[in-house]
Amino acid sequence: MLDIKLIRENPEKINELLKRRNPELSIDKVLEIDAERRKVQAQADELRAKRKSESQKIGMMKKNGENTDAIQEEVRELGDEIKALEEKQVELDSAQRDLLLRTPNIPDETTPVGVSEDDNPTVKTWGEPTKFSFEPKAHWDLCEEKGIVDFERGVKISQSRFTLYRGKGARLERAIIQFFLDLHTEEHGYEEILPPFMANARTMTGTGQLPKFAEDMYKCVDEDLYLIPTAEVPVTNIYQEEILSEDDLPKYMTAYTPCFRREAGSAGKDTRGLIRVHQFNKVEMVKLTTPESSPEEHEKLTQNAERCLELLGLPYRRVALCTADIGFSANKCFDLEVWLPSYNTYKEISSCSNFGDYQARRANIRYRDKDGKVRFVHTLNGSGLAVGRTFAAIVENFQQEDGTIIIPEVLRKYTGFDKI
Repeated sequence: MLDIKLIRENPEKINELLKRRNPELSIDKVLEIDAERRKVQAQADELRAKRKSESQKIGMMKKNGENTDAIQEEVRELGDEIKALEEKQVELDSAQRDLLLRTPNIPDETTPVGVSEDDNPTVKTWGEPTKFSFEPKAHWDLCEEKGIVDFERGVKISQSRFTLYRGKGARLERAIIQFFLDLHTEEHGYEEILPPFMANARTMTGTGQLPKFAEDMYKCVDEDLYLIPTAEVPVTNIYQEEILSEDDLPKYMTAYTPCFRREAGSAGKDTRGLIRVHQFNKVEMVKLTTPESSPEEHEKLTQNAERCLELLGLPYRRVALCTADIGFSANKCFDLEVWLPSYNTYKEISSCSNFGDYQARRANIRYRDKDGKVRFVHTLNGSGLAVGRTFAAIVENFQQEDGTIIIPEVLRKYTGFDKI
């Protein structure tokens, strides 16, 4: 959530930055409500002062034996006016907060300006796109041939875009998860977390999923619970409504969870295979940092995700998302895209985002600095990595002419086999 004080002090700058995202965005309505809210507050304060003064007169008049009926009636009327103004202020506060919750983060000054994903510059490539001496197959065909993913029965059990892993496929999926968790905890210094897979509305609001993206969430009927779309939600909110010490920062946390997304409005996009499904596994990295260290920690987090791909031997590129393409809560984001032969292009496998204090304001996550001042932390997260897409990339990039699929060496101690 944007800082209302920052909006008041720099309205032109905030509007200019928001319009880099979308020319239709503006905080003018927020300022309009804020001006009215402050006017109502001033009126209420003035009437409270008047009521206090009149109440003091009543005491003196009674002491002097004077009739106080008229002034007491005036004080009662003042009370009614104050109550009406207080109710109006609550209404305006709610309207302003709702607008702020629906307003995206302002992009960082270093975020490239653009109007679509076509304006995302590539800042790094690693490895070369895989070349074959034979006609390669798409992962969905290979998975069915090998009996490692049963797409048809996954749909029968649930609905379209749910998948069923079997045999060596299930073991490979589990191996990928274990490899990522071990890498992040043992080499990168993250604390492993196993959070709830459901979160309440307060928690979903804290990281920006609600209220803006309610239609994309799976909600439990008759309960204030949502299936989480990413581990970012519960892990970031571990310290919701808490004040940490600067000595506690930075905090590095990693978690495996299944992720649930309705993907409303995405019909027809990547509907085959494992690229866009309603339930998928992911290992997430989350950081809480001081404002001063968050740019450096963002780069480290991105490198941690890159390390996963490099150890697996999967070609990838890093792109910097432009202002039109960064996520709702992010101010800066790098996407890592893995090479997928079936698409003859790179596909996103990790988004590494810096949110500044945007999520921390929503979730009220703060720290006390060395001077004793209470400040908001900066939050960061990134996929380390999306497991299903890693599975698909391994199957496609390491397929052999004889039909076998070679397992990356770093995974073999987890799978117990070197090929499928």
